[in-house]
Amino acid sequence: MQATLAEIVQALGGKLQGSPDTVLTCIMPLSLATPQALSFLSHARYAHELQTTQAGAVIVSPESAPLVHSSDVAGVAGVAGVAHLSRPKPALIVTPEPYLYYARLSQWWAARIRENDHARVAREAVAGSAAHPNPLIHPSSVVHPEARVAASARVGPLCVIERGAVVGEGSWLKSHVTVGERCEVGRDCILHAGVVIGADGFGFALDAHQHWVKIEQLAAVRIGNGVEIGANTCIDRGALIDTVIEDGVKLDNLIQIGHNVRIGAHSALAGCVGVAGSATIGQHCTVGGGAVILGHLSLADSVHISAASVVTRSIAVAGQYSGFFPLDENAHWEKNAAALKQLHRLRQRILTLERENASRKEPPA
Repeated sequence: MQATLAEIVQALGGKLQGSPDTVLTCIMPLSLATPQALSFLSHARYAHELQTTQAGAVIVSPESAPLVHSSDVAGVAGVAGVAHLSRPKPALIVTPEPYLYYARLSQWWAARIRENDHARVAREAVAGSAAHPNPLIHPSSVVHPEARVAASARVGPLCVIERGAVVGEGSWLKSHVTVGERCEVGRDCILHAGVVIGADGFGFALDAHQHWVKIEQLAAVRIGNGVEIGANTCIDRGALIDTVIEDGVKLDNLIQIGHNVRIGAHSALAGCVGVAGSATIGQHCTVGGGAVILGHLSLADSVHISAASVVTRSIAVAGQYSGFFPLDENAHWEKNAAALKQLHRLRQRILTLERENASRKEPPA
């Protein structure tokens, strides 16, 4: 898939600064973009990346546009800029709401990829699965002819392996497993019933009417070797970069892994854990059942989260972490909860009393 800036601006609007003939082949974050990529700046905290990005073009607001040709972004990002005079400056698409523009761009881009393809894919997939030579693939499953299933892999009843997907040697997909387009499952993995690999991540942008505009999820999921995934667990595909599950990870039943998440090798997550988008979990970590890890956070290697905890900040040091209100009889719990709501006011009263007490103890001048 490729498009020129002229085609994009003609379809979606915006003010173009740069050559309309610039050819772009992908959409990527500023920090990872290549000269053939289109990127976007949606928040001031990433403005410093304008000085180092290799993107061929960037979607920016009118306020941020001058920063692309400036060597100092401190006024917006709060950090010192770095001049890269030898790097060609990217072309710009200037629009009041870059994130919303990106959302609409993702839809336009995905539609071009999928144009006139759905009916052909359905016909070829059914024909391909019926004629598939691997006797370990159940005849009721659907394997797209452009998917690759290793000769020793087992595929149970009613599975769907979509175009470009890969299932490695010795892996076993139980019943009703879906492996989405371009997603990869490594060697010696076990995916239990109902697992969905590569559903769309939860990405939307608000327009001026407070309506949600879908952001198409253009990346995939990559699962390493020796991974086991429990029943009805879902791993979403990335928006622009792949969701990654490294070697030896063990996931229990009913887990939700959001888009762009990375889980380090040999970590284990218990049932009903939720990991929000773009979180990073290190190697040899454990997460107890029902725990929640908020988006864009990082957990160091060998971090262990207690069951039902809510992780609201990044954790840089290995160890055991817990965060929940202790279980109690309901009447006691309600009294403690009421007291907890007054905690800030009580703290202020204590500080005031301490200051007053200190002033009374001061010797006369």
